[in-house]
Order: sequence, then structure tokens, then C-alpha cells
Amino acid sequence: MKIQEKFELKNRVAVVTGGVGLLGAEFCKTLAEAGASIAVVDINLEAADKVAVGLIKDGYKAIAVGTDITKPDSVNAMVSTVLAAFGSLDVLVNSAALDPKFDPDAAAKGIAPGAFEDYPLDQWNAALNVNLTGIFLVTQACVKPMIAQGKKGSIINICSTYGLNGPDQRIYIKDGKRVAYKPVYYTVTKAGVMGFTKYLAAYYAETEIRVNALTPGGVFNNHDDYFVKNYSAKTIVGRMAKKDEMNGALLFLASDASSYMTGNNLIVDGGWTAW
Repeated sequence: MKIQEKFELKNRVAVVTGGVGLLGAEFCKTLAEAGASIAVVDINLEAADKVAVGLIKDGYKAIAVGTDITKPDSVNAMVSTVLAAFGSLDVLVNSAALDPKFDPDAAAKGIAPGAFEDYPLDQWNAALNVNLTGIFLVTQACVKPMIAQGKKGSIINICSTYGLNGPDQRIYIKDGKRVAYKPVYYTVTKAGVMGFTKYLAAYYAETEIRVNALTPGGVFNNHDDYFVKNYSAKTIVGRMAKKDEMNGALLFLASDASSYMTGNNLIVDGGWTAW
């Protein structure tokens, strides 16, 4: 087989949760361009539909499925919809995650948003529910047809450099004043994603199902100048990532190009974790 053929996903079906997100939409497009039929899965059905329609207009096969990944019935209905539309399920990208949100209660107390000492329990629980329980439920539902098909399956869990190392909270300082903290839940849940990845890879030993993680570094998304400067100074390449710079790694993990890789983590962080 030629090397280009190893990256092809013709006749395969990919589910991408968080499919309307900055990276999720990129992942949908990348997998579609490689030949896969795409299920754009997101809690926002209207936004998911826009992504799917865009792919269809470009000549690809896609559907949008509104799904609350924290609810088993919603997740199971999503898988049934995908199977009814495409007949199989071969690739799962667990990209959905709760992003850090501004905490008005902390701000009212004069505490920078995200501070550990007063971090709200409800936000902690919500993050665990989405970032860990959600991945658990989606993977549990999606792996069943992979097993039934008896053929290759690839599960890709999106991690973070903050799941590998504690956040350097100094990058959230502007003009000598603290602006925010990276919340505790982000490191805890993303570290959990890595544990989940290794567990599943080992669990599915001697099968055709592979499970890996993709760990992006910081991706530019209209961040404030102070943050871009602080973040970039900590990377070897001296900048934040562009939103399309995870696509090659994602396709590698989804395709037969990574057929001898499972239980591992592909880090694309501009050198953040190298020093």
C-alpha cells in the first residue's frame, strides 16, 4: 500500500463530538476530505447543521446530530441515527469539552476568575459531567457497533497540555495584575482523559480497536494580546497554534497510517512541554 493510501478514510464513518467547536469543525472537514462520512455531533443542533451543510455543499457526506453527551438516552439516539444514515461507525473523535467560564461570584469578591480557593462546586461538577462522564458515555455507545462490525476502529480523545502539566498561571497576568486563573477542573479532567485512553487501549487488546489521545497546545482564538505574548514566550516555536495545525495529527490517528499505535498520546504543542 502506498503511503498516501494509508491516510485514506474511504467507506468509513466518523463521529466528531463538539463538532462545531474551533477544532471540532476542523476535524470534521479533515476527515471528510480524507473520504469519511461525517456525523457532526454537538449539543447545538443548529450550529451542527451549518457545519454539516457546509460539508455537503463541498461534496462530502455529512449529517448533524444534536446530542447532550451527559445523557445516555441522547447519546444512544445519536449512535442509532448515525448507523441508520451510514450503516457503520469506524472513527470516534471525542472533542466535546466544557471550556473555562467567567465566574461572576469570584469577580464580585475581588478574586480573579478561576481561583481555586473559591471555585464553585456546581462548575466543578458540570465540568466532570461533560469532560469525563460525557466521553465515557459516548465511547461506551460508539464502541458497541465497532465491536459488532468486527473490523478496524479508531477512538481519538482530545487531551490538553494542561492535562500533562500544571498550568503556568503566570501567563494570566496583564500589566502586573492577575486577570484570571486556569480552573482546577481543566487539568483534572484532561488528565482523566489520558487515563481513560490508556485504560481503553489496554481493554481492547487483541482487537482491531485502537485508542489514542491527541494533545493540542494553545490554539489562537482571538485571544488578548497580553495572553498571546505570554503564551508564545513559553513555546519553542514562539507562537500559538493555528486552528488547522492539529488536522494532520488527527488524520494520522484516525487512519491506517497509525495502525501500530494505541494507548499513546500525540502531542502537537509547538514545544510547550519540551522545556
